Amino acid sequence: MQMAFLYLQISPPTQLLNLLYISQKPGTYSKIVRPLIGLIFFYIELKASNGKINKALDILQAQLLEVSSSQAPFKNAKELYAAIDSIWEENTPWTTYHVKYAGELPDDPPLWMTEVYEFCVRDTLNVLTEQLKTEAFSGQFNYTPYQEWNTRNERIYSNLLSGDWAWDIADEISADPELLKRTNGAMLVPIVLGSDKTTVSVGTGHQEYHPAYISPGNLTNVARRAHGNSVLPFMFFAIPRTNQNDRKSQVFHTFCRRLYHHSLFTALKVLRPYMTTPILLKCPAGHYRQVIFQLGPYIGDYPEQTYLSCIVQGWCPKCMARPEDLDAVDSNGNRAISRTREYRQAFVTGDRRKVWRDFGQRTDVAPFTDQFPCADIHVLLTPDLLHQIIKGSFKDHIVTWICNYILEAYGKNSLLILKDIDRRISAVPAFPGIRRFPDGRDFAQWTGDDSKALMKVYIATVAGYIPREMVKALSSFLNLCYLVRKNEIDTNDLDQFYQHLQDFHKYRTAFITHGTRETISLPCQHALVHYKESIRQFGSPNGLCSSITESKHIKAVKEPWRRSNRYNALHQMLTTILRLDKMDALRRKFVQQGMLIGTTTSFTADLLDEPDLEDLEDSYPNFVEPERETEYDVGPCDDRGGGISVQLARSAARRYPQTLELLAQHINQPEFPRVLRQFLYDQLNPHSNIFGESLDVEQCPTFNEKITVFHSAVLTCYAPSDECGKNGMYRERIRSTPHWHGRHPHRDTVFVQVDGSLPGILGLAVARILLFFSFTLNNKSYSCALVNWYLRTDDEPDEDTGMWVVEQEVQRDGRPTLAVIHLESIAHSAHLLPRFGMDALPEKFHHLQSLDAFESYYINKFANHQMFSFLSSN
Repeated sequence: MQMAFLYLQISPPTQLLNLLYISQKPGTYSKIVRPLIGLIFFYIELKASNGKINKALDILQAQLLEVSSSQAPFKNAKELYAAIDSIWEENTPWTTYHVKYAGELPDDPPLWMTEVYEFCVRDTLNVLTEQLKTEAFSGQFNYTPYQEWNTRNERIYSNLLSGDWAWDIADEISADPELLKRTNGAMLVPIVLGSDKTTVSVGTGHQEYHPAYISPGNLTNVARRAHGNSVLPFMFFAIPRTNQNDRKSQVFHTFCRRLYHHSLFTALKVLRPYMTTPILLKCPAGHYRQVIFQLGPYIGDYPEQTYLSCIVQGWCPKCMARPEDLDAVDSNGNRAISRTREYRQAFVTGDRRKVWRDFGQRTDVAPFTDQFPCADIHVLLTPDLLHQIIKGSFKDHIVTWICNYILEAYGKNSLLILKDIDRRISAVPAFPGIRRFPDGRDFAQWTGDDSKALMKVYIATVAGYIPREMVKALSSFLNLCYLVRKNEIDTNDLDQFYQHLQDFHKYRTAFITHGTRETISLPCQHALVHYKESIRQFGSPNGLCSSITESKHIKAVKEPWRRSNRYNALHQMLTTILRLDKMDALRRKFVQQGMLIGTTTSFTADLLDEPDLEDLEDSYPNFVEPERETEYDVGPCDDRGGGISVQLARSAARRYPQTLELLAQHINQPEFPRVLRQFLYDQLNPHSNIFGESLDVEQCPTFNEKITVFHSAVLTCYAPSDECGKNGMYRERIRSTPHWHGRHPHRDTVFVQVDGSLPGILGLAVARILLFFSFTLNNKSYSCALVNWYLRTDDEPDEDTGMWVVEQEVQRDGRPTLAVIHLESIAHSAHLLPRFGMDALPEKFHHLQSLDAFESYYINKFANHQMFSFLSSN
């Protein structure tokens, strides 16, 4: 009974049994192992509260007394917390500052003027010191600004130090003899900052928190986006609150902004001396270097950017374009001039209201960057892929506008059409990495991942219901979106981005022409005109996106808040953050020393020279062996062979006949023997001019060998990306199974190289895999696939969507054309989107029937970044 209750308190069972096993073994090693297990298991993995930890420890202690009279790792939660607090690693405590309004008070001051506010700060020098000395970043750290070029002599922009901004900062230091004398040989460390409000609960008061994060700019984009201590919280802003009437007052707005910038300056001023005089710090390589800091890019959404740049809502924080026509150009094709620190400081002496009205600039607040050398906030604001493109321009604007157009254009039938679009979204053929939308796009809570998933399939589902210009606008937008989301962007990509941006601006006017919009002067869409220059300055936006800070909210705000008792929660959250940082630092240290490898049981068995894991099953019949490594459908892999390879799944499918004729009957493909013999003829006679239908089957070799059938194959290809790394490899599983989840067949599509003499996609054909199989003939192993073909309808992509169109190839009697191909001829996986046209789908249409139900299909180049790069390069 106690054990059953313990299972409910601590899960999963595998970890529980491992913990029980190690706790029963006496010896001095337990002084190291037991506390480590308890810390990681109770505090990190279970995220347990004090009460649950105490209850679990009490039950565990009772179990141990019955077995060996040994002691549990900790007596209670207090002892557990004391052990964590004693860790010296990552020991950067939080300091709380108290501030209040210091201006002249009216006779009856509002509450906010007399209230004391708290903002909490960590020593940013210590935080950066801990980040810089993290050895896990070795190999993902740039020590100097650099410029990179590809084989086509095109400049490549990737990490922050590959851009012009870091290069120019180094030049400015070199151009100042006095500064150069003090900093000669010092390593430039740009400080990447980011901040964003987040909500932890909508049902309680004070549900908002406003954390700020810090990261060394020398880290690669991949490292900054990864989990770990690459991005750490260093401050929590105070959030002044007042009633609705006072909230609109100019005095309250000014106070909030001054408090905001004062907080940032207070947190960062400890670094200011080391922006002109070097400091000796340890680097990821283990060596010490002289370091000079510099305020670098700041990550924030549009509301955050208006606070940082001290501009009026609706204006652009990077240029002086007017809010009523942000994308206007003059007669010479020039856009509005850029905002600079010098321009803004010149406004201070002008009339406040006139500057507000004519230039959108606030003069009652000065940005915190004015108090640091070589820091211009208007330059340092970075592109924000999440809020400006993914959630902003796409989800909030384009998707909403298309729905509004349908509501206005189709009248009483509009709701039926919107429901049909949702059915189309849910009917998209399955593909690795393509998210399923069972109910279409109609759900309440959108995330950035939801928007990115909808991007992959949306254009095919609305084509036919909206005007061609709107389809072209959507196509242009998706192309520019995928270009700027690349981890490496070359000058050719920038030129293509600019062309797609011009097309988007041209075709989006259709929303005005058809009455959906009166104007398209929106800050997040206008921000796109600054992307080209920002990429040149700071590298790929992938490494400086607000999705990084939003993902950090989970560990820095949401989970610590859930662990709190909700009373004075912030200080409890700060304690939790500090303890988690200590544990993460301790884990890294143990890993460096060769510990924490394998499971708890295997580690303990090694220490005690105990039998292997398999021998434990006799002593512990309920022991559950840790799950073996599994193969995933999609994701990065460790293969560094380069190129493309396709390998059949490790295990063969059962219950299939192994002779050719019986197998053909089993899969209901009577043409299979003929096309297999033709395939063998081509393999044995590679220089023959006879092929295809003109090849008489009697001329082909006979086949009597054993056939093994497989339900999937794994494609591995070179795919430099944020997920896989700069030189990473990518893996996808291609399936061909008759009963996917026990229901419909699931048969994927691929690109097959059919004519190597033709350039790009002209030499490729799309094939649907009907069967994976292998056999051995004349001591040679063949890995093959039975396919039917989808051929291009034109030598040019569709004019509206920009995607290639294919149709299933059929014989004269209407049956699909079959062929056997070698797996080596597969060039890439393919994803097809049906051309739905104007016909509504049946209510109960299943997505696994999509590749059989339509006359023609789009080749979906937006399925993932690998597909986009593959089709763009072809």
